[in-house]
Amino acid sequence: MKHMLRPTRPWQVLRPLTGLLAVLAIQGASAQTTITVASFPDFDRAVKAAIPLYKKKNPNVEIKLVSLSYGDHHNAMTTALATGANLPDVMAVDFGFIGKFAESGGLEDLNKAPYSGAQYRSKFTRFSYPQATNSKGALAAIPADIGPGTLFYRADMLEKAGVTQAELTKSWDSYIESGKKIKAATGAYLIPSAVDIKDIYIRSGLKDGDGIYFNKAGKAQVNTPRFQRAFELAKATRAAGLDANINAWSNEWTEAYKREKFATQAFGAWFAGHLNNWLNTEGKGKWRSSQLPEGAFASWGGSFYAIPTKAKNKTAAWDFIRFMTLDKEMQLEAFRKLDAFPALLEAQTDPFIDQPIEYLGNQPARKLWKDAADRIAAITVDKYDIVAKEIVDSELDNVLMKNKDIKQALADAQAQIEKRVRRR
Repeated sequence: MKHMLRPTRPWQVLRPLTGLLAVLAIQGASAQTTITVASFPDFDRAVKAAIPLYKKKNPNVEIKLVSLSYGDHHNAMTTALATGANLPDVMAVDFGFIGKFAESGGLEDLNKAPYSGAQYRSKFTRFSYPQATNSKGALAAIPADIGPGTLFYRADMLEKAGVTQAELTKSWDSYIESGKKIKAATGAYLIPSAVDIKDIYIRSGLKDGDGIYFNKAGKAQVNTPRFQRAFELAKATRAAGLDANINAWSNEWTEAYKREKFATQAFGAWFAGHLNNWLNTEGKGKWRSSQLPEGAFASWGGSFYAIPTKAKNKTAAWDFIRFMTLDKEMQLEAFRKLDAFPALLEAQTDPFIDQPIEYLGNQPARKLWKDAADRIAAITVDKYDIVAKEIVDSELDNVLMKNKDIKQALADAQAQIEKRVRRR
């Protein structure tokens, strides 16, 4: 005899379903994760561009972006690492601070489990990983973008002065001599500050394993022919009246760019975006890019993502960092939006590299930057790089403003750096 089944009433189905949906909703809510990303302009634009793309793949993760000015951000992160308070889950770090932060002990070693960052090393430009590796071999951060050094120049000003690009970049001496012709013909300064030429020169001619200020053993390398030549070039530039003696990133510097007072600027490739987006929007079609004078290749800048050891959401933070640095489309998105040259090798082979840049007179300048990136040495960083830079800049100021002897200035800088390092 068959069992008689009573017809199921609608609300008898709905009640258990409603209960199940409620449980799932609670579980979904509990699975929601919010990670805080601390960054700085213009690098923060990459995070802004990433949020909708990342959310499509990870709907249960919210991204909270906290952005401060360049100096304020790194000062805040320095304090946070020292105190263990107000730490983000993901920390953006600029090249200028990566050595200091890497040695702080406050960042996760991304070579260790569960990160195992060493497996990705071959995917990145070869000089980028050493920049984020501290003296103990710990990988403090993953590179997001790099700064192949390049010389930006005003093609219209060179033409008016009768100077060719080959003449401008043949050597550093011809660069200065070209600057004299350009100023005479146009009234424009060759460069904003004589310090700029020092900065780019001390980054060139390095070999794998070298540092800008320190060698592999951590000994200061300031009282050397490299720094002497850099100081001599800076002094010659100032003596010829070719620099405006304006500090980079100041209001005066920004205004001078808008008024088209400068003919050249040696910087990282990322500077093209700064020119186009805010410094000299009226200069579209007038600027060009070339390799550095005298066949030099140097890295200028670069940005990284790190995870503080006391971060609350390390798993989600690591997933987000991998998306920002290992996802080809995300790397290209940052490249298109920021002119941030990708650290990921796969992104460097995209046809986008070959496309003309309208702002640079339709020059396919990214091909130049790719060539430079392939030739740049894998230099190391040191936690005292910032200290050394401050001392070197102070002594260069003594040379430029007070006519201090260069050899004495460098000897004094070397002694001061060694004293500061011993004290710390």
